[in-house]
Parts: sequence; C-alpha cells; structure tokens
Amino acid sequence: MNTQQDKAMQLATEAGHILLENGAEISRVEETMDRIATAYGVGERDFFVLSNGIIATGHEYAKAEFIPIRGTQLSRIVEVNQLSREVAEGRCTLDQLDHRLKAIRFSKDKPWWELVLGIALGVGSFSILFGGSLVDAIATFVCGVLLGLFMAFVSPHLSRIFGPLLGGLVGGLLCIASSAVGFGEHLPNMIIGTIIALVPGVPFTNGMRDLANEDYIAGATRLLDAFLVFLCSALGVALAFIIDGWITGGLMQLGAPTTDPTTAKWYIQLAAAFAGTVGFSVLFGAPRRFYLECGLTGTAGWMVYYLISIANHGLSLAGGAFIAALLVALVSHLLAVTRKCPVTVFLICGIIPLVPGGGIFWTAYYLVGNLLPQALATGFLALKITIAIAGGIILASGLYRLIHKKNRHHG
Repeated sequence: MNTQQDKAMQLATEAGHILLENGAEISRVEETMDRIATAYGVGERDFFVLSNGIIATGHEYAKAEFIPIRGTQLSRIVEVNQLSREVAEGRCTLDQLDHRLKAIRFSKDKPWWELVLGIALGVGSFSILFGGSLVDAIATFVCGVLLGLFMAFVSPHLSRIFGPLLGGLVGGLLCIASSAVGFGEHLPNMIIGTIIALVPGVPFTNGMRDLANEDYIAGATRLLDAFLVFLCSALGVALAFIIDGWITGGLMQLGAPTTDPTTAKWYIQLAAAFAGTVGFSVLFGAPRRFYLECGLTGTAGWMVYYLISIANHGLSLAGGAFIAALLVALVSHLLAVTRKCPVTVFLICGIIPLVPGGGIFWTAYYLVGNLLPQALATGFLALKITIAIAGGIILASGLYRLIHKKNRHHG
C-alpha cells in the first residue's frame, strides 16, 4: 500500500470538507481536491461532490462522507484556497498540510461582539436602502444588536428550519415593540432591514453558480435550501404580526411602502450600501482585509440598481436587478483575480443589497391579512427580481469562463 498517496487523498478530502461546510461552490471543492491529489502524485482519482457530501476514490483510498449544511465562514475558504496553491507549487509537505488543515478547520470564528456589531450595522444601513429614515436606521440598529445576540448564541443550536423561523419572529417582534414605544417612524422599513440578516445569501448565490457550472443536483439542492430559509423567515415575521394582533385585538394596519426623502439622496444611499455590505461581510465571515473590496462591490451594484430602477424609474425593478447583479458578478471575478481570492467572497457579500427583502416582508404581511391579490403581486415581483439576479450571476459566470478559456487557449 502506498501510504503517501492514501494520505494525500485523505487530506484532499479533508480540504474539500472544510470548503463545502463553509460555503464554497461545488466546482471549487472539486478543483481544490484534485489540485492537492495531483501535487502529491496520486494518479487515477475521482471526486464526486454534492451540496452535502463528498465521495472520493483514488489508488487504494475510498471514502463517502456526509457533510451537513451549516453556517458560513468565508475566511476558511480563502485560507484553504491559498494553502492548496502552496501545495501545487511544492511548498508544503504532507505533514505540514495535515497540520495546517487542522488549524483551519478548528480555527475560531469571529468574536461574538464583532458579529453582533456587523449584523446591527448591516440591518440599520439596509433599512435606509429600503426607504427608511435616519431614525428608522437607528432603531433598526438597536433591534439588530438584539437580533445579533440571538443569532450568535441561540441560532447555531437550532435546525435549518426552526432557526430562521424563530429569527424572523424575534426580529419582527423587536421592530413592532420598538415602533409601539415610538422608537422608529416606518415599521415596514425597519422590519425589512432586520430580516435581511436572515437572508440565505450563501446557498442562493452558490446555487446559481453551481447551475452555471452545470452542477444541477447541487444547484437545485442549494436553491431549495435558500427557498426554505426565505419561507421560514417570512413565516416568522407573519407570526410576529399574528401575536401582535392577539395582544392588541386586531391586525396592525400598515400603509403603502414609503421612501424617506432625506435618506433617498444618492450620497446617503451610497454610504448606507457600503456600510450595510461591510456589516454583512462580517456576518458571512469574510477576512477583514477584504472588507473594503466587499463594501465597494455591494455599493457599485446597489448604485446601478438605484439609479436606473428607483431614482429615475428607467427600467423595471427586475431589469435593474439583472444589470446590477451582472455588474456585481463581473467585479467580483475581477477582484478575485487581482486579489488572488475566491470569487465567492466578493460575490456573496456584494449581491446582498439586491435581495428583494421588501417583497418577502409585504408578501408575509398580506398573507396574514388575507389580502391574497396583493400577496400574489408582491410575491411575483420578488420572484422576478430573484430570477433577474440569478440571471445576472449566471451570465457573468458564463462570460468569465469563456474569456478564461480563450486566454488559456491563446496562452
């Protein structure tokens, strides 16, 4: 038995495990595992990766491993990606690889206070993007601190179904209570900003990229996971309104969506988009050295969407979302090359401002109030925007692969 090749396969599988459980796309997992196995001389090998499992065979090694869908730490993806390149360049022995993979896998997450601050900054800023006032942003920031504590200490111990549902309930009740005591001017904008913290940006974005890479099973699984989290978050918000109705004797009546004229100014929108994207970069575990690039990517996408679909009403919301998502994806690929970092880091963080949080909230509210025509209209609009975002990501991925293939061919 060639123990070196077997150990190389074992460590390649371990690297794939770390990548998959921390939010990497399927193609990156397979590419990294193959790169490590090749570097250590493993001849015939096969890697089959699903959204929640890895099957690896090579030489005398064979293993099938189940990897449950969990949270996301993009910093670990970056570290494994860099380590695999060192392996390919012959700068890492098997023992060194073993030691460093263990250090990466069991490295500490960001401290709880940084996570809470990132969530609060993100939801407070996004309440402005969705039309809230400065007072709404401050109130949402406070609610975000409390929701962040829930997400840091309670949510990790809950299931993928119950966690988002309870999170939506907690976030909704916090905003309703804040508005009831006069802290906050526009309740819908506060709730919309708050529930963005529960949006499954990682499975949604990676699901789109997996489909673009023709990994249909993994892509469909991740999109189903994202849909379930969306649904559970909306149900949690709906439960918050139902509980409030039980207490007050009737469903709270909300007016039409509003936009505060002060925060609608382009420079405030720009600042809020940057701060909000940076806040969610913390939530997704992006390395601190990439906060600036993540923030600029999200800002670029939001400003394009804002200028062509909101401020001037030029294109439809779905059309603006498509162009903005295409820009975000292309910028993410460019940054990935220049910063030698997985595109996932910039794409996942940068796409969050475009997520139709307003559609999620209003659909849930109209359903609770038995206003089915309005629920269908807002739900369908949110679906169109979601499809448009997916289309932009898929098109950008296809363009990048085409350009990369041509450059490699001419090179």
